[in-house]
Amino acid sequence: MMEKIISKKEELKRVPMYIQGLDENIQGGIPEGYITLICGTAGTMKSSVCFNSVYYEAVLKNKVALYLSLEQSYPSLLNHLINMGYDLSKVNVLLINDLSNISNLLSQLKQSKKGSLIFADLGCIRKEIKDVKLSSTANTGWINVIKNLVKKIKTDIGLDLMVLDSLSALYVLSKFENPRIELFYIFEFLRDLDITSFLISEMPLDASKYSEFGVEDYLCDGLIYLRLSQFRRAVVREISVVN
Repeated sequence: MMEKIISKKEELKRVPMYIQGLDENIQGGIPEGYITLICGTAGTMKSSVCFNSVYYEAVLKNKVALYLSLEQSYPSLLNHLINMGYDLSKVNVLLINDLSNISNLLSQLKQSKKGSLIFADLGCIRKEIKDVKLSSTANTGWINVIKNLVKKIKTDIGLDLMVLDSLSALYVLSKFENPRIELFYIFEFLRDLDITSFLISEMPLDASKYSEFGVEDYLCDGLIYLRLSQFRRAVVREISVVN
């Protein structure tokens, strides 16, 4: 989908992060349809920041969001979110654990007036990879399964937001022979579907780079950097908008 040209900045719709002090400084939120890299070392609450946004978009605006976890299992993720105080009864919660039955699963959400959070975890994706014979690299299989899942949800019920947790895990599972070109097509795929996307990137402990290959910083539309800083005798979490 070609990006629309606006005549004034007020026409640009935004997705709030629902973090006090942050939204006020980024004109109300992330522009709809943007791809945002959420970067930080371990323990900086990257996943929580992403979920916070998609959760409140589903609760307050009845949006449909996909949380694609390549590291944390569905029960573990849900227990973590509930422990943080999120009331999941306010939205439809759907687990995709069988891609062969995805149409029936998605049909449950079509008539609902509430927003929806759709979770797909590593077990589901791994089963799909096992069931297909890959003619080329493992990278092709993983990327195609993710693309087909996103496209199916978008086509069947509409998809407004997506979280990929994480790029770092995807790189472990896949082999990118030409990262600049392959990542370009992944980013353009998301842009063409007009989905507001949060891509989580695990930074090295020395925080020497935002992403694995260094090209993700340029391909994304925005970058949010989370870090832990020493302040007197305490450790505080800080958030910065890099671009």
